[in-house]
Amino acid sequence: MMQPVQNGKIDCQAVILAGGLGTRMRPVTEAIPKPMIPVRGKPFLQHQLELLRNHGIERVLLLVSYLGEQIEQYFQYGDSMSMKIGYSYESSPLGTGGALKNASSKLEEKFLLLNGDTFLDVDYAAVMADFLRYKPQALIVARKSLDMPVPNNLAVSLDGKVTAYQKRNPENMTCTDAGAIVLSRQVLNEIVPTQVCSLEEQIFPKLIQRGEMRAWVTPEPFFDMGSPAGLKALSEKLA
Repeated sequence: MMQPVQNGKIDCQAVILAGGLGTRMRPVTEAIPKPMIPVRGKPFLQHQLELLRNHGIERVLLLVSYLGEQIEQYFQYGDSMSMKIGYSYESSPLGTGGALKNASSKLEEKFLLLNGDTFLDVDYAAVMADFLRYKPQALIVARKSLDMPVPNNLAVSLDGKVTAYQKRNPENMTCTDAGAIVLSRQVLNEIVPTQVCSLEEQIFPKLIQRGEMRAWVTPEPFFDMGSPAGLKALSEKLA
C-alpha cells in the first residue's frame, strides 16, 4: 500500500467548500464571506488552513462564490503560509456536488473535501491511510460519542461501511458527519455539469447502495462556526 505520509507531508489535495451565503451569521456576512469571520484575531479560514498545514497537507483548492474575491485577495496563492492555494469560482450556487463538478479540471484523483465552516482536528494521515487501504469511492469522517450536540445522521456497520445517511431522521443513526470526506474524482461522473447537485442527498445514496462509502470513526469533536453558538464554542476551543 502506498504510504500517505512522506517527509512529514500528506500527498493529498484538500478542497474546501467556501462559497456559502452564511445566512445564519447575518448581518456580519452581508459585508464579508463566512470563512473570513474573525476568530481569535484572524479569519476562520486561516485557522482551518493552518490546521491542514500542521497535519502535512499543503495543496488546497478553495471553492468560492459569494464575496470570494475577498478570500483570494487575503490569501492569494498561499505563499505567506507556505502552501499552494488555488480557486474555483461559481457564478451562482451549485450545491456541494455542483461546486465540485464545476472545479473538476482542478481536482486531483483523490482529495479531502472539507466544509468551509467546520473545524475538525483529527489524524488526517490515518484517514488517508484508511482510504488507500480499502479503496472506496468515499471515506467520510464520522463522529461517534455519547455527547452529541447535533442529531446523528449516519449509520455505520461493524465492518466500517456506511449503510445510511439521513439528515432529517436520526432514528437508527449511530454517528454524525464531521464535515470531512475523502473522495475519488470518479464520483464526479455521477454529476451533470452546470446543474445544482447536493452530495448528501443525490450522490451519497448511490454510493451507499453500491457499498462504495466507508466511515472513519472518531470520538473527536468538530466545531461548526456557521452559527453564533458554534462560533463561541470554537473561540473557546482555540483560546
